[in-house]
Amino acid sequence: MKLSKEEVELLNTKVGLKVLFSSKEVNLEKALERTRQEKQLKKLQEELIKLQTWVIENKKKVVVIFEGRDAAGKGGAIRRITQRINPRHFRVVALNIPTPDEKNQWFFQRYVNQLPKPGEIVFFDRSWYNRAVVEPVNGFCTKKEYETFMAQVNDFEDMIISSDTYLIKMYFSITKEEQHGRFQEIKSSPVKHWKITPVDQKAQKLWDQYTVYKNNMFEVTNTKLAPWIIIDANKKYTARIKAIEHVLKAIPYKKKSGGEKS
Repeated sequence: MKLSKEEVELLNTKVGLKVLFSSKEVNLEKALERTRQEKQLKKLQEELIKLQTWVIENKKKVVVIFEGRDAAGKGGAIRRITQRINPRHFRVVALNIPTPDEKNQWFFQRYVNQLPKPGEIVFFDRSWYNRAVVEPVNGFCTKKEYETFMAQVNDFEDMIISSDTYLIKMYFSITKEEQHGRFQEIKSSPVKHWKITPVDQKAQKLWDQYTVYKNNMFEVTNTKLAPWIIIDANKKYTARIKAIEHVLKAIPYKKKSGGEKS
């Protein structure tokens, strides 16, 4: 592969050299692609710092929901988004199974308790939408509980938004083949195999059932006030960049002056 002057200079940067020698096999084409992505990611992360500063200074509240198939890359995207922002002004929420007390509460109560205070961003690594897909597919809720949730969720989100909170909903979409490959990679990794849960182990067999509930979730809850954005997550790095770009686009953190963005 013949490299241009610009490509040689790119690979000779600190980021380029790190990418180039991070793999046992040197692939110049892939190294160039990754280096460009890493440089783009850094620029976007700088914009996220500006966004967070705006949120803090203006006492805004932001909720960002990450949903998607198991192994779709939600956690990796959250880590890239939060990597450089101020940890005192954001939280990542990944709730465990509900306690006995929580099971007897209004379903949304434990999520209400996690909503942001003024000047804070909360990232939900899975959210109340567990009840829209994961729970009914795996028999973790009754049909009545599912139907009640679907009848209430839009009103619940309307209340969140009307309380001067920005609500962003992202769904990370991967193919069945890609999910299978990622599961195999996780299982064979000595530092990742703990991530596989009993729910994950059934995900491939229940793929079609997940699809049915996922489609119904989109049909009912993709509202004008709280729309879903679907991220093609088959390529992890591209998905992370798309997710950050969407967050930056959804929050009006750039002040307008003279009709132009400063």
